[in-house]
Amino acid sequence: MRVLVTGAGGMVGRALVARLHQPTDAELLTPRRDELDLLDRAEVARYFTKHQPDVVIHAAGRVGGIADNIADPVTFLRDNAAMGINVVGSALDTGVARLLNIGSSCMYPRDWRQPLVEEDLLQGALEPTNEGYAIAKIMTERLCRYAAADGKTYRTVIPSNLYGPHDHFEAARAHLVAAAIAKVHRAKTDRAPTVEVWGDGTARREFTYVDDLATWVSQVLGRLEELPVAVNAGSGTDHSVREYYELISDVVGYDGELTFDTSRPVGMRQKLMDSSLAAAAGWRPATSLADGLRQTYSWYLEHAAPSASGVS
Repeated sequence: MRVLVTGAGGMVGRALVARLHQPTDAELLTPRRDELDLLDRAEVARYFTKHQPDVVIHAAGRVGGIADNIADPVTFLRDNAAMGINVVGSALDTGVARLLNIGSSCMYPRDWRQPLVEEDLLQGALEPTNEGYAIAKIMTERLCRYAAADGKTYRTVIPSNLYGPHDHFEAARAHLVAAAIAKVHRAKTDRAPTVEVWGDGTARREFTYVDDLATWVSQVLGRLEELPVAVNAGSGTDHSVREYYELISDVVGYDGELTFDTSRPVGMRQKLMDSSLAAAAGWRPATSLADGLRQTYSWYLEHAAPSASGVS
């Protein structure tokens, strides 16, 4: 079985490749950006024609934090839509029968019922701060849904927010957990008395350790037909932004104070998903938040934390 993993250099892609490399009969295709430009439709088509993958995992995407999404919605919509069309379109054109698309909880309506279920997609207005990204991800999910209705085994897994090794820790691109780890570590290193948090700290988020998702995907890849056309995969528990910062402060060993800037955007007030359909297919996230944060911070210290000279 020849498996193509797009986005193999990203956090999700790296975790998937590591799991799929474990004893298996799979031959992995893991082109990086300099080998395959997913924004170039003709190049993607040629790659599919040449390599003829049996299964595709589409994990590539342009991602960023809330500030990045607000500043450049055009690029987030354009690039993610193009990747989805090019990858799923080329899979269809070359007869790939099985494809797993990695979606995003950003696809769900803002201020909607909690927990979110798969039928909630397209039932309400999106969160404005990441609308461009969300529209592109929804478009790819719909393309997979239409292909499934036409007999293809194309499925979309919608994970909660993810964190772990190889996350983006840069201020502009980082999501909550990675951004908080970098900020709190910097405050500890600089002996700063406070860390600034965007918003009032009450917004709630669900985070899942990336290796838990990769483990499950590797287990269900050979039986995608058992999954619903779209399926949530989250930890099942959410926490407030304040709680994440407090937990991370404990992990980092920082004893300063948190300050809250309520003039800053915070996005959706809550985003907790119902993952019972995934649980019926064996979804059992095993990593506690405390353990996941410790492992992520350990990786950050070794690979991403600024050195004393200020150079990573």
